Amino acid sequence: MTTSAPLELPGYAHVYSGKVRDLYAPLDPATGEARADQLLLVASDRLSAFDFILDSPIPDKGAVLTQLSLWWFEQLEDLVPNHVVSTDVPAEVAGRAVLVRRLEMLPVECVARAYLTGGGLREYQADGTVSGVRLPEGLVDGSRLPEPVFTPSTKAPVGEHDQPMPYAAVEAEIGPDLAARVRDLTTAILARGNEIATERGILIADTKVEFGLDADGSVLLADEVLTPDSSRFWPADLWEPGHPQPSYDKEYVREWLTSPDSGWDKASGEAPPSLPGDVVERTRAKYVEAYERLTGRSFG
Repeated sequence: MTTSAPLELPGYAHVYSGKVRDLYAPLDPATGEARADQLLLVASDRLSAFDFILDSPIPDKGAVLTQLSLWWFEQLEDLVPNHVVSTDVPAEVAGRAVLVRRLEMLPVECVARAYLTGGGLREYQADGTVSGVRLPEGLVDGSRLPEPVFTPSTKAPVGEHDQPMPYAAVEAEIGPDLAARVRDLTTAILARGNEIATERGILIADTKVEFGLDADGSVLLADEVLTPDSSRFWPADLWEPGHPQPSYDKEYVREWLTSPDSGWDKASGEAPPSLPGDVVERTRAKYVEAYERLTGRSFG
């Protein structure tokens, strides 16, 4: 697992680096102390897969994720407020950073599914449920679900796997009222996302969203939303249940890593190899195409 060294940003103190994002606290000009109410959220070009941070960055990925999230925040603002304070950020991270409110993040991965695939499909094939939610019989890879379902998971530390979490465990973790609030918001975000994306030729199979509590206890949408890193995007015109779907997201990288071409044994526990240049370029193109198709804007 590799991470790039955090940037030295005048007026900011490095707080934390995750798989993809780096966090910095603004410094109070008068005291030089880190502010407790805001963070600078910087999206890097790092790519994670199978709980590893790959050696091969994807050029412009951080900017795509940031700009697409900002666009989606606007589309969703009538459903839920978000953490954005300002896009006025240091020049070194312009376009891939945003100043946000510092929140108490909820310790649950809020996942919703509109189509069945991936880990949800494997759980369904084993016992007919996903995160304890009973689904109809006869579903296959790529099947559309009757309605988006909330399938939360644990929020595992870096390097460990998230695990499916029954709704009762979410209630026990954060309380029944808050659990119901984030469940309803998560499925509403995916439903709204698909209303918009389908018109632009993209199906959003599933998504993961992050929520945090503001100082007054209100729930805010945080981190990123409906991006190729947090969601599965499929071309609508190629959707065909019964097999894995082509995608606009990092699933392409996962497929290469698990193919004979990579020479990597996933079960070995060893870090994946570096990505070939053509895989890097194709992945970048998929991220950019998703951004342009959804927003109707040219990237760069």
